[in-house]
Amino acid sequence: MIDPLGAHQIIIADTLFLCQIGTSIMFKSLAITPMVQEDSEELIQLINPEQESDLKPEDLPEEFSILPIKNTVLFPGVVIPITVTRQKSIRLIKQSYQSNRIIGVIAQKNKQAEEPGLDDLYRFGTVARIIKMLVLPDGNTTIIIQGKNRFQIREFLQDEPFITAKIDLQTEPVLDLESKEVKALVQSLRDAALKILKLNPEIPQEAQVALDNIQSTGFLIHFLSSNLNVDVSEKQKILETNNIIDRGTLLLQYMLKEIQMLEIKHEIQKKVHTDIDQQQRDYFLRQQIRVLQDELGYDGPDKEIEKLRKRGSEKKWSKAVADHFSKELDKLMRVNAQAAEFPVAMNYVEFMLDLPWEEYTVDDFDLKRARKILDKDHFGLEKVKVRILEYLAVLKLNQDMKGPILCLYGPPGVGKTSLGKSIAKSLQRNYIRMSLGGVHDEAEIRGHRKTYVGAMPGKILMNIKKAKSSNPVFILDEIDKVRSDFRGDPSSALLEVLDPEQNNTFGDNYLEAEYDLSKVLFIATANSLDTIHPALRDRMEIIELTGYTVEEKLMIAVRHLVPKQLKEHGLKTSQVKFKKEAILKIIESYTRESGVRNLERRIGSVVRSVAKSVAMEEKFEKEITPALVVKVLGAEIFDEELYQGNDIAGVVTGLAWTQVGGDILFVESSLNPGKGALTISGQLGDVMKESAVAALSYLKSNAHSLSIDQRVFQQYDLHIHVPAGAVPKDGPSAGITMLTSLASIYTQRKVKDKLAMTGEITLRGKVLPVGGIKEKILAAKRSGIKEIILSERNKRDILEIEKTYIKGLKFHYVVSVEDVLKIALLKEKVVKPVTFNLTEIKSEKL
Repeated sequence: MIDPLGAHQIIIADTLFLCQIGTSIMFKSLAITPMVQEDSEELIQLINPEQESDLKPEDLPEEFSILPIKNTVLFPGVVIPITVTRQKSIRLIKQSYQSNRIIGVIAQKNKQAEEPGLDDLYRFGTVARIIKMLVLPDGNTTIIIQGKNRFQIREFLQDEPFITAKIDLQTEPVLDLESKEVKALVQSLRDAALKILKLNPEIPQEAQVALDNIQSTGFLIHFLSSNLNVDVSEKQKILETNNIIDRGTLLLQYMLKEIQMLEIKHEIQKKVHTDIDQQQRDYFLRQQIRVLQDELGYDGPDKEIEKLRKRGSEKKWSKAVADHFSKELDKLMRVNAQAAEFPVAMNYVEFMLDLPWEEYTVDDFDLKRARKILDKDHFGLEKVKVRILEYLAVLKLNQDMKGPILCLYGPPGVGKTSLGKSIAKSLQRNYIRMSLGGVHDEAEIRGHRKTYVGAMPGKILMNIKKAKSSNPVFILDEIDKVRSDFRGDPSSALLEVLDPEQNNTFGDNYLEAEYDLSKVLFIATANSLDTIHPALRDRMEIIELTGYTVEEKLMIAVRHLVPKQLKEHGLKTSQVKFKKEAILKIIESYTRESGVRNLERRIGSVVRSVAKSVAMEEKFEKEITPALVVKVLGAEIFDEELYQGNDIAGVVTGLAWTQVGGDILFVESSLNPGKGALTISGQLGDVMKESAVAALSYLKSNAHSLSIDQRVFQQYDLHIHVPAGAVPKDGPSAGITMLTSLASIYTQRKVKDKLAMTGEITLRGKVLPVGGIKEKILAAKRSGIKEIILSERNKRDILEIEKTYIKGLKFHYVVSVEDVLKIALLKEKVVKPVTFNLTEIKSEKL
């Protein structure tokens, strides 16, 4: 039931459609008292056999009673019920019903006016006949009227006791029902009406029968206009259109708009209905899955979430983290277990629970025990051991101390990484290692944001999770090999990790909560400091690990390497015994390194040969001798003595530092008749070439002190070469070596036997200090050098080296080049000195 007339009238839209079926409508007078007593059931004729516009002007009174109605428009031929509540309208109805029952019906312009004035009424209306009048129990009067003819107000006559006016009837032209235009219009209206019936489920299907029974074109237009769902003003516009074809065309426009609205509404309802159906289906299936899981004893999502909530209540995290975790669980409860977001959210909360929030292992502060463990696992490395013991001592006194950031810097194979395990063992902390070699994505450190597909936390927190404690020994291996590209700079991300003032609130992009790393003992390892970010290097305490001496390598091999290789190859110490001479043979003749990796490989080769003999049940020597080492490993790779003597002028031994330790190099010079050209070879860098030029310039300016004829610089070409040619070389430390070589070749004097040197020179003849002294000293000792020339300012580096390492070496500390040449050059000439053929230089006259 629809109430478009408000308190003044009631129109039953569905009833109107039903009323049109056949030619009559039945009203049951239940609880309705008619003014005229009739039977309980009465048939009201809908359309007379005559035309609906059967009134003639002469049949109408001169003064016409006007009934205002609101919210609808009466069209000719249409029957509508109206409930009358206004006193004026009730008087009009009663008077008209007692006379000819003819009234004029006009729609109100203003719907809100309860007592409409003349200006509130339209000027076009419909003449209507009162078919029936009923008095309702509440005192209101209901009439059933049928529209007859359209009219236009010529003049209003009075307003009391009701409105009267003079009218002009509007005649309808006779239509040519056979014309194509009329047929097309009628068919279009019927099609549109049927489409509305199909799209609007509120209209009963019997309305289609009513439409099929309407034969009159005019009544079809009026009937559809009366039931059209448009505003009163638009219906009034249809009524006021004189030409019935134009009236039907206007009606068709409104009907097509209504069809569009209904189609959109139908599409929206269809989508909503489909979504609801899918949700209901999913809910039903989830309920079935839940029942099956209960029968099989599996936990459903709700139970899993409750278990996670219970685990979270037992965690030792801060209130902020607890609130964040609870919020994430609440989100998870609202997510469908079958949705793609569910496992992502589940993985996140499980990761939060797996992190060891404020869970710490108890440190062992037995410093003597820690020292024993460090000494047992590593030979030497005194600086590192002392620093670790200092840290333990301070931590014992102040347990709130933040963990230091150590960086173990040195050549490969000296035990930087394995030292971390020993530190963790001595502290009784968990150990974790993270390799940074080749890392070039900032997300590897900080993680990805959860919004990305496949997002994961950074390696820092992933390794903390594996360590299962918040204070492990964390090894950042190969920190000097971190690279940066378009994906970010991992070195910059490490700045927060390795800053004791910031890492107590470390932020991972995935975790979205602050994590405390201040109790973690970070130990970084590096082979070179040059490639480490300056700000990152500033945050770390650099501890340099130098190469091992032959004696240290021997002890490491006896204590660690030989037992390890025997165990790995399935042999017992009772089956094989290495003589110290055999190990020394491997160290001196088959390895040339600062660390012990190659030494371990060579020992492994010897042990494998023994293991093969044992497996094949062959005879083998239980004692490994130097001769057996040569037999197994083949010809010696390195000569025991690399020093080449001092018989040739211009050949001087220098000292060099490499990433694998120290080494010696030779600077060779030769002179050939020419025009004083300088040639430098040996794949030297710019700094080393500049050292050669500086040495030559100093020698030219001080040639008289060495009794060198100035003409030799102009009449002989100089060639400086540093073997081996395939190895790149650079640095200023060969300055005094090159100067000594040039002085020797120009004076043809011998260089002191078994002498090596290192130091930078200036044009004023000063000798400056250089780095890598310990590695260079060890290399010199391995090569049979007996005396070494150094800058006076490098004396402090020698004092830090243990005396056992420099036993048998003599050091000369110099300040100037004159001191170097006094020590290095002998007065004795070489065996076959070169005689310079010099010519007089002719001076040109101006």
